[in-house]
Amino acid sequence: MEIWVNGESREVAEGKTLRELVADLDMEPAGVAVEVNREVVPRGALGERLLADGDRVEVVRAIGGGAPVPESETVEPAMAGNADPVVIGGQEFHSRLLVGTGKYADLEQTAAAVAASGAEIVTVAMRRANLGQRPEEPNLLDYLDPREYTILPNTAGCFTAEDAVRTCRLARELGGWDLVKLEVLGDEHTLYPDLWETARAAETLIEEGFRVMVYTMDDPVACRRFEELGCAAVMPLAAPIGSGLGIQNKYNLRIILEQATVPILVDAGVGTASDVAVAMELGCDGVLLNTAIAEAGDPVRMGHAMRHGIQAGRSAYLAGRMAKRLYGSASSPLDGTFF
Repeated sequence: MEIWVNGESREVAEGKTLRELVADLDMEPAGVAVEVNREVVPRGALGERLLADGDRVEVVRAIGGGAPVPESETVEPAMAGNADPVVIGGQEFHSRLLVGTGKYADLEQTAAAVAASGAEIVTVAMRRANLGQRPEEPNLLDYLDPREYTILPNTAGCFTAEDAVRTCRLARELGGWDLVKLEVLGDEHTLYPDLWETARAAETLIEEGFRVMVYTMDDPVACRRFEELGCAAVMPLAAPIGSGLGIQNKYNLRIILEQATVPILVDAGVGTASDVAVAMELGCDGVLLNTAIAEAGDPVRMGHAMRHGIQAGRSAYLAGRMAKRLYGSASSPLDGTFF
């Protein structure tokens, strides 16, 4: 009989189970999640689920992915994160920098840059497993141990609520991950979010017990609505994804922060460490970025810089900046001058 596996036609014998199919693909069930006809099949039920003629099977795994960038040299990682934790979805984190895992030259560079950044949360994409990959070939989770990092599956590349929900369900089956980054795009050129589809997906995921960190526009009304839906964190963009333009609307961010009762993290558009510092000085609870590190001339060194940008910006925010004045104000006293 004919079935489809990750979009490819495949002939299999009648009576074959999903577990047997995964074995035929030289994959370990623990390293993939399996969906049949858009329904996730729990790992423990793979041996019981018989394949039928015409079944459409998706076998997915977590990846970093992306285009390569130049090699870089390793630098010494910065000091450990500060003692000023942020709580997201009931979970405490000491680093306020979240990083993506795409666009690096290779997995070694990914691991080195992530380590230099000091991030505790790393985002991964869910993609079809490579049916030709040998079991001994490394994958992302060999380099970023889920026991050391909090893996944050994202729904990057989804343009409908249905696809975003499917992606999150597969992620939970793959790694037991229920803290997810939700993004549903509405335009392939700007990569701006479709707020309607995002809200539909958020409602479903929250009902199913997911802790949702939602990517959205820097719109105070939209951010408030996502908080009211029950999102664990709201993530307004600084600028279009991957643009490196930095924060374009500090004033909207200030309004969003004033009304928020859940963590607000800037997501997308950051270009360099000064952008990160600005976000933190405004009072944001964290920053998520990827391209700014991965496409730097030296990604590891830039990861190191971003780490310090987060710490400096947060310290400045907690210290409280001086007031801005129209005229000069001498630092040295004028009393007692002798000239």
